Amino acid sequence: MDLSSPILSGVDAIHVATVLEDCVDQLSTLGRIMPVSFEFRPDAVEVVRGELTQLVDKQVQLERKYQSVLSKKMELIGTTKNPDKLLDVEKEVLSTGGELKNSTHVFGRTLRQNPLTSDNLVKIQEDRTFVEHVMNETMSELVQSCSFGSLLEAVKAQKQRKSYLQSTIQKEQDGRKRVRELQKQLLDIKKEKEMEIQQRNEMISHLKDQLQEMKAKTNMEGKYIKKCAEVAVAQSQKKCFISERDMKEEIERLKRKIDEENRANQDIVSYLHSHQADLEKKLDFWIEKYERDKEAKQKELDTLKQTKAKDLEKLQELTKLYKEYEQIVVEDRIEKEKARRKAEQEAIELRSAIRLQAWWRGVMVRKGFGPFGKKKKGKGKKGKKGKKKKK
Repeated sequence: MDLSSPILSGVDAIHVATVLEDCVDQLSTLGRIMPVSFEFRPDAVEVVRGELTQLVDKQVQLERKYQSVLSKKMELIGTTKNPDKLLDVEKEVLSTGGELKNSTHVFGRTLRQNPLTSDNLVKIQEDRTFVEHVMNETMSELVQSCSFGSLLEAVKAQKQRKSYLQSTIQKEQDGRKRVRELQKQLLDIKKEKEMEIQQRNEMISHLKDQLQEMKAKTNMEGKYIKKCAEVAVAQSQKKCFISERDMKEEIERLKRKIDEENRANQDIVSYLHSHQADLEKKLDFWIEKYERDKEAKQKELDTLKQTKAKDLEKLQELTKLYKEYEQIVVEDRIEKEKARRKAEQEAIELRSAIRLQAWWRGVMVRKGFGPFGKKKKGKGKKGKKGKKKKK
């Protein structure tokens, strides 16, 4: 069956129309026999209490089962390392967790819906009426044109309506979540600002206290500084008077000392003039001596250079001769080593040959080969000769 072109054959259309007619009759009968609500029944509270008790008991059983499975898993993790057992326990935990999640969802939905009101039954009646109407139209369309396009359109419309409702619900949930976040942010900002204002007020009061203290301290310091300045001025005046008197005495002392220095300077100048003449004479003597010593050392240096060149030539000759002797010695050592190794090899070969000959003689004696065998007359001798020849 192709859904893009919903056309059925005549027999299939009749079969489907018959089934739909039966469904329409059952839905119509169900609509007439359904109660309006549990709201005015005398046992309504007991019915609801019984349903809630069953749901709570089932929820408690699932929670206990989940706790026991988790305990079993923790015990296995601590006592065994078998991966198969751990995998089975993990699967059991996941299965129990899924059942607990579904039960919690059903329990929450049941608590959100009040069965004592007429909203649930009204919703059921509306859904039943809608399904009955869609089936009537589909049955009429099948009888008339052997198609079921109205059913597809109804399903499509319901899907669009459901998606629109879901998007609306999601938007509302997002909006509520955003509002809660903004309210939380607003409370946080409010608390932060209140704390900041409190801190600022405390800071202002503290600064005011400091300002009063600073004012009192400034007045006291002003008075103290004024008195200190007056005392300092008096001390400075007295110090200046004493300093002036000391300076005058120092000036007189320095004048006397200058006169003494002038006399001493004249005596030193006369002594230096006489000493300068003696030093000039000594300088001339040492210059002449330097020139003579310089010429003598230059001659010695030239002689040493010539001696060094001769010694260097002799050293080169000796080095060359040493290398030649060393080569000869090395060659001689190599020849001696070859001769020694050859003699050792010959001695080893000689000992080996002697041992081999001795072994062979022993074998001939033990086996009776050759001249060590038993001598026979006639043919025996010929046979031995033949054997010897063969050997």
